[in-house]
Amino acid sequence: MHDSVTPDPGIPAAPELFTWQFATDPYPAYAWLREHSPVHRTTLPSGVEAWLVTRYADAKQALADARLSKNPVHHSEHAHAKGKVGIPGERSADLMTHLLNIDPPDHTRLRRLVSKAFTPRRVAGFAPRVQELTDRLIDGFAAKGEADLIHEFAFPLPIYAICDLLGVPAEDQDDFRDWAGMMIRHGGGPRGGVARSVKKMRAYLLELIHRKRSELGDDLISGLIRASDHGEHLTENEAAAMAFILLFAGFETTVNLIGNGTYTLLRHPEQRRRLQDSLARGEHELLGTAVEELLRYDGPVELATWRFATEPLTVGGQSVATGDPVLVVLAAADRDPARFSDPDALDLSRRDNQHLGYGHGIHYCLGAPLARLEAQAALATLLTRLPDLQLAADPAELRWRGGLIMRGLRTLPVAFTPESN
Repeated sequence: MHDSVTPDPGIPAAPELFTWQFATDPYPAYAWLREHSPVHRTTLPSGVEAWLVTRYADAKQALADARLSKNPVHHSEHAHAKGKVGIPGERSADLMTHLLNIDPPDHTRLRRLVSKAFTPRRVAGFAPRVQELTDRLIDGFAAKGEADLIHEFAFPLPIYAICDLLGVPAEDQDDFRDWAGMMIRHGGGPRGGVARSVKKMRAYLLELIHRKRSELGDDLISGLIRASDHGEHLTENEAAAMAFILLFAGFETTVNLIGNGTYTLLRHPEQRRRLQDSLARGEHELLGTAVEELLRYDGPVELATWRFATEPLTVGGQSVATGDPVLVVLAAADRDPARFSDPDALDLSRRDNQHLGYGHGIHYCLGAPLARLEAQAALATLLTRLPDLQLAADPAELRWRGGLIMRGLRTLPVAFTPESN
């Protein structure tokens, strides 16, 4: 790791970042950075140099700073041409014109179009379908007494939900599940597999857009087509890129939210019991604050997506040059003792919880209402139907997926008393 800080003999050495040990528990390293090097220049595993922003106040400022562009063309190096920044496979599949990579005014126009799909009313109307999917997936393993909650539950739930929302026909959803599985495995699949999956997904989405033109429905892709036909000027490429990013952003994040959240509850039996007791009484208020606290405590997105300085600026007292990449470490900011009391403790009833798990500013997560709905349904149903759910592995043996932006478990083996039919 490249380090820009001059060592002080009285300060412990800077922790090593982005190792397997770090991935298992990055929080001690982030605590060190917050204290000793809050805006920290480092060389990422890809070889790209970037600034890591770790304090809450600095993170919030950086997330809302218009001088930090989301568009990789502002990167001073040409590393982005080699696919080292951004989402794997998006460049070669010509899927770059999506919400995570663009700035106003295009960002404003595209976001306005798609935000209609995520109104509270529309998401609330989707709740019965999410509950139905949740129950169907648990039905698939409830009688066995054991399961891998990532592969059998946390992974398929958001895939099927987002497919329904986009309007992907039921007979095509398993293909989507396979492509998404390749994307989430990143380095774990065959070489070039991610890019191939993204290309297949794009070809499928373009074909689906053509098909839907002749039979519009009540789904999101139909809504995008209607909007572009009404003079909003959404190109087919933009529509495909939009569908792709909704799938990408709304899928792996929710897999990790459900996986990390369940794992955290299993490691904190007293808090988990509080939640179960509250659900047994038919109360749902604690469930709401619990999901927010699980997001803050060990959220699905470790680092916010790439930003690039469009002019010289100062973040947290540190000078950042034009073209420098800046990565806001949400996981570090959300455990900042300057913002959260007792930040390393899990408190499911935490009230003052303005965490940054969904970001902040104009790029605040559009799908937050849907993610909350899915996480609440998943956790409430698991804890109610499988009340003695327990971890079936030594926590030290669990592996976390390597990747810069997301934080999530590869597997989550659990055991429980089988449900009798």
